[in-house]
Amino acid sequence: MALKQPIRTLVSTATCSVRPMQSRRTCLLQTSTSAFSTSTPSCGPEYETEAAERPRWQQTPARMVAPFRVRPMPQGPVFKVNDDPRRLDEMYIRMLGANGNKVLTDEVKWLAVTHKSFDHGRRGFNDRLAFLGRRIVSLQTSLALLNSPQASSPPGKDEFGRIPFHHPALRGLPGLSQEAKDSVLDKSRLGPIAERYGLDKVTRWKPKRADNLQGSGIDAVLSTSLYAIVGAVALERGGDLANKIAQDKILSPLGFLFEN
Repeated sequence: MALKQPIRTLVSTATCSVRPMQSRRTCLLQTSTSAFSTSTPSCGPEYETEAAERPRWQQTPARMVAPFRVRPMPQGPVFKVNDDPRRLDEMYIRMLGANGNKVLTDEVKWLAVTHKSFDHGRRGFNDRLAFLGRRIVSLQTSLALLNSPQASSPPGKDEFGRIPFHHPALRGLPGLSQEAKDSVLDKSRLGPIAERYGLDKVTRWKPKRADNLQGSGIDAVLSTSLYAIVGAVALERGGDLANKIAQDKILSPLGFLFEN
């Protein structure tokens, strides 16, 4: 019993001497961690006011910007995209007619001409609008092929002397094949139509090589923008106007005739 009191005193003294060392080591770890941190410092609300007022098509969202560049800078000339709203409005007027710049909202107008390769898709892109517009144009193409006259000779007798059934309503049926539709809506045919409206001057995308746009796939990019405009009109103005645009602005330049 006489030895318990000194042992307790020694243990309490050793514990008190160890605690300051542990707290000092913790402070050193916190200081070193904050000193070598690679995260971007948080800005106060007064620095984000100007960025919040700008629309998304005009800037990359702040939380999607990397603190530093990982890849090296590309070699060769730099492809400059359009950022002038007046040039964009001129394209819509040329394609949609008078007051064509007022058919869509500002955000959708820029979204319809933005490819997913531009700014890594961080400002939005037109894939979903193009999906809807492609379905609308494909339907109108099928109807146009079905109603267009076919240069085919009437069926004759087979080896058994039988005559296949023939009816005037079935004359456009061979035109509904997938090969016929693909030949009409080929990107090499839609690309010049998009250039006629000036889509090549306002479409925002990043080519693989700025000095070889054709090899970078400009026809496919312009066809996507063409479909996206039709899809955007269908969502904001209805299917009737979208069908009219598909007929008058896409299929009529390809040689199809439609009744007014």
